[in-house]
Formats: sequence, C-alpha cells, structure tokens
Amino acid sequence: MSNQKKKNFQIEAFKHRVVMDPKYADKTWKILEHAIHEIYNHNASGLSFEELYRNAYNMVLHKFGEKLYSGLVATMSGHLKEIAKSVEAAHGGSFLEELNRKWNDHNKALQMIRDILMYMDRTYIPSTQKTPVHELGLNLWRENVIYSSQIRTRLLNTLLELVQSERSGEVVDRGIIRNITKMLMDLGPSVYGQEFENHFLQVSAEFYRVESQKFIECCDCGDYLKKAERRLNEEMDRVSHYLDPGTETKITNVVEKEMIENHMLRLIHMENSGLVHMLCDDKYEDLGRIYNLFHRVTDGLLKIREVMTSHIRESGKQLVTDPERLKDPVEYVQRLLDKKDKYDKIINMPFNNDKSFQNALSSSFEYFINLNPRSPEFISLFVDDKLRKGLKGVSEDDVELTLDKVMMLFRYLQEKDVFEKYYKQHLAKRLLSGKTVSDDAERSLIVKLKTECGYQFTSKMEGMFTDMKTSQDTMQGFYASHPELGDGPTLTVQVLTTGSWPTQSNVTCNLPAEMSALCEKFRSYYLGTHTGRRLSWQTNMGTADLKATFGKGQKHELNVSTYQMCVLMLFNNADRLSYKEIEQATEIPAPDLKRCLQSLALVKGRNVLRKEPMSKDVGEDDAFFVNDKFSSKLYKVKIGTVVAQKESEPEKQETRQRVEEDRKPQTEAAIVRIMKSRKQLDHNNLIAEVTKQLQSRFLANPTEVKKRIESLIERDFLERDDSDRKLYRYLA
Repeated sequence: MSNQKKKNFQIEAFKHRVVMDPKYADKTWKILEHAIHEIYNHNASGLSFEELYRNAYNMVLHKFGEKLYSGLVATMSGHLKEIAKSVEAAHGGSFLEELNRKWNDHNKALQMIRDILMYMDRTYIPSTQKTPVHELGLNLWRENVIYSSQIRTRLLNTLLELVQSERSGEVVDRGIIRNITKMLMDLGPSVYGQEFENHFLQVSAEFYRVESQKFIECCDCGDYLKKAERRLNEEMDRVSHYLDPGTETKITNVVEKEMIENHMLRLIHMENSGLVHMLCDDKYEDLGRIYNLFHRVTDGLLKIREVMTSHIRESGKQLVTDPERLKDPVEYVQRLLDKKDKYDKIINMPFNNDKSFQNALSSSFEYFINLNPRSPEFISLFVDDKLRKGLKGVSEDDVELTLDKVMMLFRYLQEKDVFEKYYKQHLAKRLLSGKTVSDDAERSLIVKLKTECGYQFTSKMEGMFTDMKTSQDTMQGFYASHPELGDGPTLTVQVLTTGSWPTQSNVTCNLPAEMSALCEKFRSYYLGTHTGRRLSWQTNMGTADLKATFGKGQKHELNVSTYQMCVLMLFNNADRLSYKEIEQATEIPAPDLKRCLQSLALVKGRNVLRKEPMSKDVGEDDAFFVNDKFSSKLYKVKIGTVVAQKESEPEKQETRQRVEEDRKPQTEAAIVRIMKSRKQLDHNNLIAEVTKQLQSRFLANPTEVKKRIESLIERDFLERDDSDRKLYRYLA
C-alpha cells in the first residue's frame, strides 16, 4: 500500500459565477422585520423561529450583517417610541403599572428577537464591536422610554411620593415599586443611581432634618431615641422590600447623620432625660438604645464614654470626700461596691460588655478611691467586719463573691502596702481573739492576695496561721507535762513569731499573783523545749474569762481583756480603790487604763464597777467600787474595751510613718535591681522605671526616690557621671 502513488486533491472554483438575487437582502430583512412587528404585537405564535433563524443566519453569512443590525435598531426604536406614548397617556396610579407591563412585554420580545438573531450575536457583533442584542434592547428602552421628557421626571416624582406616603403611615403597593426599581437596576446601576437613588437620598436627608428638629423640641431623650430607632428600622425594612441592597448603607447613613450625629451633644446632655439621668435611674432599655444608636456614628461612643466617666468620677469623688460618709468605714466600702455593681451591670447589659467602657470604669474608680488616703484602711476594716460577723450563715459561693469584690477594690489602690499594714493588724486581732467566721475564708483571701501581689506580700500572714497551729500543739505539750495544773486557773498562750506579727510596743503590766506564777511555769517549759529563744508577754493583746459573784449571790462569767482582768482581780481584796491606787498596782499605761475603766464602769448593762463621781470620762481623782446591783439576763457577759474602730490621729501618723520606713528598703532594692541590669541610666528614666516596678505595691514619690538614690550614692552603690550630673552608674 505504501508503494502506491499518492493522489493530490484540489478544490476548484465553479466554472460559471453564482449570481445572487440582488433583492435577496431586502426580501429577507422584510421577513425578519415583519416577524419583529408580530412579536411586539403579541402575534408570535404563528411564526417559524427555525426559518427566521436561518434567514438571519444567511444574511450575516452573505455579508448583510450591517443591514440586519441597523434595521433591528430602527424597528425596535419605532416600537419603543409607541410604547413611550402609551405609558405617557396613563393616568394617576396606572402610570407605574403601565410602565411595568410594557417593560415586561419588551423583555419577552427581546428574548425572542435575541433567539432569532443568535448567529449575528455570536459572530457579526463581536467582530464589529457593536452592542449585543439584549444590551441594545435595554439601551434603547432607556433612551426612548425612561429618558422620555414626559416620563423621566414623572417617574422620579411618583416613586418619591410613594416613599413619602409610606413614611407618613399610608399603605403603598410595594410590589410595583420593587418592579420599577429592579427595572432601573437592570438598566445599569448608574441609571438606578441617577434616576432615583441620588434624589431619594437628598429628599430623605431633608425629611429627617425637619423631622429630627421637630422631635428634639418636643420629646425627651428616651422617646427621641425610640423614634430614631424606629425610623432606622423602617428604612432598612424599605430597602429589603423594594430598593437595591446597596442603598441600605447610604440611607442608614443619612438617618444616622440627621437624627443622631447632628444632635449628639444635645441628646446626651438633655435635662432630666439625658445620659446622666439614665445612668442614675438605671434605665437599661434607654441606655442600650443610646449605645446601639451612637455606636453607628463617628465618635458617638467616645462622647457617651466621656460623659459617663466624668459623671462616675464626680459622684465617686463626692462619695469618698463626704465627711458624713467617712464615719462608717464598712458602709463607705459597701457604697463603693454597690456603685461598682451598678456600673458593671450597665456595661455588661446595655453597653454590650464594651472593653473601652470597662477600662473607663476602672480608671474612674482608681481615680476617686485614691482621693481618700484612708481607703486602704477602710477596705481592710470592711474585710474585718465581714470575717468577724458579716459572713455568718452565708453560703461558700457568696463568701467567695464578696472576697472577689474586695479584691477588685484592692486592685484600684495605689498604696497596697498601706492596706497590707492594716490588714495584718486586723487579721492579728481576729486570730488572737478567735473571732474569725471561717478559716477557709481567711485563707481564701490570702491566696487571692498572693496571686495578685506575690509571695512576699502574704508570707507574714501565712506565718500568723502557722503560729496559731503551733501554739495549740505547744499548749497540749505544756499541760501534758504539768498534770498538777488541772484544778487552778487555765492558761492559753499563743506564741507569736516577732517578724510575722504587727509590731507591738513591749508593754508590761502587773499580772495577779496566781496568773504570774502560771506564766512563769510556761516560760520555763517553753524555753526548756526551745533553745535560743526569748519570750516577752504582750499583755495588751490577751483576754480572760473570770467567774464573779455579785451582791445578791448572782453569778456571772465575765469575758474581759487582760487589762480588765488585772483591774477586777484587785477588788477581791478591797471594796474601794482610787484611780491612782489601781494605776500603781497594775502599772497599765494611762490611756489604756482609762479606756479599760470606762468600759467596766460606764457602759450600761456591762457596768460591773461603780465610779464616783459619776461622769462620762474617767478622771485621776475618781474612786471605784464593785457594783453589787449589777445584773444581766445572760450568764456569760462580754465586756468590750471602749476603742475607736478607726485609728486616732496619732495612731494614723504612726502607721503612716511605719509605712514610709518600710518603703525605703523596697525603693532602694528596686533602684539597685534596675541599675545592676542597665549599668548606667539617666535620672528621669530611672525614676520612671522605679515607679513602674513599685506600682504593684505603692505609687512611688519622685522626691523620695531621689532621696534613696542620694543615699545609695553615699553608700557607694551608685555614682554620678563626671560630665553629666543627671547620669548614674552602677558600682559593682
């Protein structure tokens, strides 16, 4: 087969020329033109689409595409002009319906014409870069119908009137509006924008400008916000039903600007109904509304936050500086907690847990709590009150909740070391008097403090608990080694490690002989079992239970302080004693002795002694007797010492001094730590670093830091640079 000769085929032209009918193009176009007329006149059922397609195909094939295309434009334009006249002739409400009906007819006709001219659409139009049939149909509709001088303005006004009617509460045919706006969108987004949307937004802006002015003159803030919210929702609903989705942002921006942004400050500061009024009266619904609406406009939330912060700071400042409120520390702290709860609730619910508002609240609290230098002491007194009696019978979860709230206030304190000082004093008193409601609650708070401030902050407090436990074991050992002490007075000793407990001035008083002997035995026992230790008695911190028999034989058990016991025991051997005699016999310091005698002789229902002359205060010339007429319904009578709950001015000064002394080594340690790592640093940066390092305990005073730097330079820890006196160097 491969050996056969290959044959070459050639295609030759016709021997004679094929002549086309010169009138072919006109005839064919007439057929197609007639078909287009029939389609527009709804008589398309009798047409053969296959034959029409072939005719259009042949025209394009025989290079009559231009004739076909221009004929289509002319025919379609003629029909659309007729359609425009019929739409113009429609009256009143039928105008939009007629326009919609004709638009639907035009679309159906356009679909059929496109099917017939599909070959032209695919070949001739791309090669000549003309407009495709469907797009051409839309353009011609736009030019001949929508842009008709009689239709254009009328269409816009009709649509705007319908929107206005709906805003006024009338019911309109949303379906027809939706069809017309969709037609404008189908003609191109620019047509929808130019012929309707731009005008719609302008008219809406004017409408809401007038309406907002009217509302703001006659409504309070809450009602105005309700109306603004309703209008916003109406506009969004309007868009979803019959406008293009892209219009939503634009129209809501218009409503927000005219109804909210332009009236922000007036709304916030509206008398008797603005933001401060809402905050004071817990108007959660109104607050939620103002938050959501102002959230939509530029700087809206910033304005709310500024006014809220200013209000909280001002009301907080009044709370912490009002002399009446400072009389009761527990109530003072409770008011702070109530205030925090109130604003937490507002931020959590209406303000959507907004972080910026939480930060504003925290900074406000930190600002005004620290305006009162006694806040650390008062918070400690509040805890003291709760852990002594306030949390009795309260569930474990509620105890934790209260402690968490206290910790939240503690975080706001700048002088945490002052709180620590007072807290240690109050904790010591609770532990030594056995007056704590729950050891678990005590330990829980210490764990929280430890988490917040580190081990050093709580190590001494934990040492106190260890001492209490060790003392129990020590007492058991003492009585086990002295079985003969079973019948006499009972002694319970708490051995306190000096460094762990708040320092007390070493005050001694003369104990009754029987107690003194017992104390001596304990001292011998303790020092015999522990080598290298010293014991000093803190009689001002102890308590005693005494059995007493009064005039008519009535017996009571009196719970008293060690000082009160020393005074009362003197009356076993005397009926009458003067103040001087009592002072000489007991050697109790005068201020303590006066308070002690005051509580024994002048407190109604607890007055186991009588005083002559009778007066409110104890004088050095007074005489005291046993009150034979004393009676009480209770067998056990507790006689407290008359003592101020808050510190007196001298005590306050002393505590402040101790705090300042404690701060010195901490400040120096921070300076040395920083300089050791940096090697050299200028004055301002060193002050800033030290302040930052110490802020978890207290707010460092730059003057004090400067003094500590001078002290460290004197002791050769640091040196100044020779050329720049503000530059420090670390000396290894």
